[in-house]
Amino acid sequence: MLLHRIHLDPRCKEVRRDLADYYQLHSTLCRAFSKADKKCPPGEFLWRHEPETNAKGLPQILILSKNLPDWSGIGIKGWLNSVDPAIDLKEKLQLQQLSPGQRFRFRLRANPSVTRKGKRFGLMQASEQESWLEKKSHLHGFQLQELPSFALTESENCRLDVCIVEERVLRGKQHSGNSITIFSVLFEGVLSVTEPEKFIQTLGSGIGHAKAMGQGMLSIIPV
Repeated sequence: MLLHRIHLDPRCKEVRRDLADYYQLHSTLCRAFSKADKKCPPGEFLWRHEPETNAKGLPQILILSKNLPDWSGIGIKGWLNSVDPAIDLKEKLQLQQLSPGQRFRFRLRANPSVTRKGKRFGLMQASEQESWLEKKSHLHGFQLQELPSFALTESENCRLDVCIVEERVLRGKQHSGNSITIFSVLFEGVLSVTEPEKFIQTLGSGIGHAKAMGQGMLSIIPV
């Protein structure tokens, strides 16, 4: 697992186009991971548009990939301002030595949703979003931490150490011309590992739907 941080130049019109259409941004990033005459392999990378700009005020994209990209493959002059050195995540976080109970701070941009009658609906209430994340945690090898509370009447969900940092409606357009609209939530909080092997798989494969819209990438730092 290789972690990359790239910095875009908003003076480039294609950057402005891509930041307004995450599906198009995903397509642009795919060029770095596949040859021009081939489709990008499914699950090759995850990405997230970070909420913060860098010290120069430039947009940042965080990318987790299986293989080293060829950034020249993007082929758009001025699109990239700079690229940070790649980080081997397994080595940096010593994931091979991961053990149950180990705690991390996390960030996750995701599409909390439910499917009813074949259609996917975004969850709009904070309590629903936190409940969605808690259910996902049980399937992905970790659990959310709880905050201590002296309020005996406080509900369990209110005590999760999770903060909803940002909510956005994202729109994009597929190559077929079909429009995409999703509800995106940026979570931050503290988790503890319950099943190390499953958790490592989750880091590589992401959580939830809409990964082609920059959703699902779970990033962690030790507490």
